[in-house]
Amino acid sequence: MIEIRRHGQKTMEAGRGGMKCTTFILMAAVFLAGAAAGAQAFMTGVPNRTVTPLNGKWQYLVDIREAGYNTRTPFYKNLNPRSDGELVEYKFTDQQTLDVPGDWNSQSERLDLYEGLVWYKRDFTYAVHPGRRLFLYFGAANSKAEVWLNGQALGRHEGGFTPFQFEVTGKVQEGPNLLVVAVNDRRAAEAVPALQYDWWNYGGLTGDVFLIETPETFIDEARVGLVKGSLAEAEVSLELDGPAKAGKIVTVTVPELNFKRTVSMDADGKAALRFTGRFRLWSPSDPYLYDVAFSTDEETLRDRVGFRSIEAKGERILLNGRPVFLRGICMHEEVPQRRSRANGEADARLLLGWAKELGCNFVRLAHYPYHESFPRLADEMGLLVWEEIPVYQRIDFENAGTLAVARNMLGELIRRDANRASVIIWSVGNETPITPARTKFLTTLAEDARRADGTRLVSAALYFGDYKDGVITIDDPLSAALDVVSVNEYIGWYYGWQGAPKDNRWKVAVPKPLLMTEFGGEALYGNPGRADALNSWGEEYQAELYRRQLEMLTRIPSLCGTAPWILADFRSPVRSQLTFQNGWNRKGLISERGQKKKAWGVMAEFYRQKAREEAESKKVLK
Repeated sequence: MIEIRRHGQKTMEAGRGGMKCTTFILMAAVFLAGAAAGAQAFMTGVPNRTVTPLNGKWQYLVDIREAGYNTRTPFYKNLNPRSDGELVEYKFTDQQTLDVPGDWNSQSERLDLYEGLVWYKRDFTYAVHPGRRLFLYFGAANSKAEVWLNGQALGRHEGGFTPFQFEVTGKVQEGPNLLVVAVNDRRAAEAVPALQYDWWNYGGLTGDVFLIETPETFIDEARVGLVKGSLAEAEVSLELDGPAKAGKIVTVTVPELNFKRTVSMDADGKAALRFTGRFRLWSPSDPYLYDVAFSTDEETLRDRVGFRSIEAKGERILLNGRPVFLRGICMHEEVPQRRSRANGEADARLLLGWAKELGCNFVRLAHYPYHESFPRLADEMGLLVWEEIPVYQRIDFENAGTLAVARNMLGELIRRDANRASVIIWSVGNETPITPARTKFLTTLAEDARRADGTRLVSAALYFGDYKDGVITIDDPLSAALDVVSVNEYIGWYYGWQGAPKDNRWKVAVPKPLLMTEFGGEALYGNPGRADALNSWGEEYQAELYRRQLEMLTRIPSLCGTAPWILADFRSPVRSQLTFQNGWNRKGLISERGQKKKAWGVMAEFYRQKAREEAESKKVLK
């Protein structure tokens, strides 16, 4: 048994908020009812609350045949023989442990290729405090999780990348407690994502596990940010949970702005207020964060918030009212040198640090929600962020249950990161085939995103429609539901060039900002290859491909940013060219050992030039 000690309030630097529409809670209830049995809409601002971490070493059992659900000897009861004549055919032991947070694939050689059910067990002791409530919070569990506390079922959750929680007030015992979680990452045709996807299916408890202690009535959610369309007015929205929420007083303070105001909660425990100020606006060049506090007579919830606006007008993206070119890069939530899922602040700092070194002001966190450390660090580091849910290629668009899972995942992502200044785009999908069912599915998600958070942009990474006679046509009907038209194109890799780059023209059916969310090609680090030979898998070809791409893309009048694919080589079970790939997608600008390829220099110089142009334009405006 492992002794767990409580610790006090923990504060992390954070960011800016979008506003909660009045329909959000109703939407969240719809999402959760459709996709999770037992899991609750989690409280926000978890890193800034009073938490007891349950991270660390967990015992585990691999259950290929799912025998642990046997009603005679279920794993979640952690049975031991009561006599010499009783048979129990399993045993959790310290000889077999996994680190949490973390994926099981990278921690055990025999689990590297495993997809299926794994049972996690953790013993902990706790000193129960009368008059306080307790919640068990999971940052992420890929992809389905069922939870038992002291042999009692708490519920389940589906969705491998977003948080969930259970109230365990009265269920946590004074002293020893037994926590068991069954995690299953087996792929399914009706799941999100479905059977086929081009990244590693890292299974396990990949997010933090916390016990959160609150007063009986506590601040469940607090959002703050600029009112849409304004640079001088902010809005705060609050929601309490508990028996005494009606009429409870909450004080909102922003000391640096000399702002302090109290508000009384309505019968549903909700309230909103607005205030004006001379805000130092958050931007990549000045990622300024304000200390904000939300207080009742029983608790104070703190955050670090940036104030900024993001809009799409005509064919431009406006940050704080001025056009911005997104100097971006795509990435995966993977540390390639470790061959594992990134799962904490140090990992986020490594990957986002590479993006800053490249000259980026923007990162696309593809193709699923990342650990909460990523957007929080992006707030501090001055990186604009695209966040995405894994509606990836061919999922079951006609399945109502699949839509419910996707809606739930989107609602959980928005709820978690609504206060992050860095997050400017919610993406509802990637490379989905154009069918009526798919367009309806993604349009529903886009509408959900706007109702939940009307202060950010909505997009999806699309295929281009046609490439004929040097004309690339973008006419996806989903464009009507998006604020930014984003396109993945692989001319020079999956598609041959039609003439010289300068001779290729882009035709976009709707007059909206255009963002190039993927382009590039593969190269094995250290293999020079030939600049004119795609199948040499060489650095010279990849670098030349980038040069030709940039020559073409910079001629598009509505282009507002580029995010080539991808920052670093990443593991993929569908990459079977053994000489050069060997289970890795080699489109990275950095190898799996952290070595920079020649194309890195091409992209870095392009972004240096773009940064110089931006600086000159600011001088002119002044």
